[in-house]
Amino acid sequence: MSYFKTAMLMAAMTALFMGLGYLLGGVGGAVIALIIAAAMNVYTWWNSDKMVLRMHNAQPLEPGDRMGIYAMTADLARNAGLPEPKVYLIDTPQPNAFATGRNPSNAAVAVTTGLIRSLSREELAGVIAHELAHIRNHDTAIMTVTATFAGAISMLANFALFFGGSRERLGLFGTILMMIAAPFAAALVQMAISRTREYAADKAGAEICGHPLWLASALEKIASGASRIDNAAAERNPATAHMFIINPLHAHKHDSLFATHPATENRIAALRDMVGQVDQSRPAPSKPLSKTSIPKAGKRSRPGPWS
Repeated sequence: MSYFKTAMLMAAMTALFMGLGYLLGGVGGAVIALIIAAAMNVYTWWNSDKMVLRMHNAQPLEPGDRMGIYAMTADLARNAGLPEPKVYLIDTPQPNAFATGRNPSNAAVAVTTGLIRSLSREELAGVIAHELAHIRNHDTAIMTVTATFAGAISMLANFALFFGGSRERLGLFGTILMMIAAPFAAALVQMAISRTREYAADKAGAEICGHPLWLASALEKIASGASRIDNAAAERNPATAHMFIINPLHAHKHDSLFATHPATENRIAALRDMVGQVDQSRPAPSKPLSKTSIPKAGKRSRPGPWS
């Protein structure tokens, strides 16, 4: 059902884009708009991981980092049947994480220093498993495409006043209304897709780590931290907000049309309902995170007891 909803929302985004192109330039305008969007999507799809990681000044972690983040991610990736993704550290006090990349073979998981300081090892495993679920479900590619479509729709809507065809079909008032309504509708569809994929990633992430309550506890702590602590890079790049496990821009409390993420309370309740439905035979990590072992982003460190 989750994939069906995503497919329907993607179809709605495509229809909106094509319809806008038709209103601007008839059949020829629709074709030209589709070609432009396709070119934008190919470029963004191929370079999405590099662009997003650069926006957030993410620094790579190497195998053997003394925090053991790389080793934990590799173990969970094997549980998920995935190649080992690249692992990055973002130096910000806000607890959060995201995944990016065009496919599982070219994927990356990024966690913040605030996340490592705030969570236990078990909770951190739940978060990383959630991000790996996004990679396995190809959500990173889906969200990149929808974000590009939304940007293209906004661009075309801004061009509406310069095209005589749209004024002839809709009139001046109709053209201005379209300039406002089209980007708004595209944003709603983009948010709906994001919320749909978050529920699916929560479920798959709980199955990957084997303990739904690890992720449920992590979500509660991350939501509390994200509501109090600013993320400067995310504020400068709000288009990436939907990629994080919790909205870094201080998420809306309810599952409204304008929220990029589902309400955290609803996600936690769904995870608690999964207890007893997944294989919980995987052992819990033996040692908690050590706050003193967290290096500054970008600095390499020697192997520690987690490696």
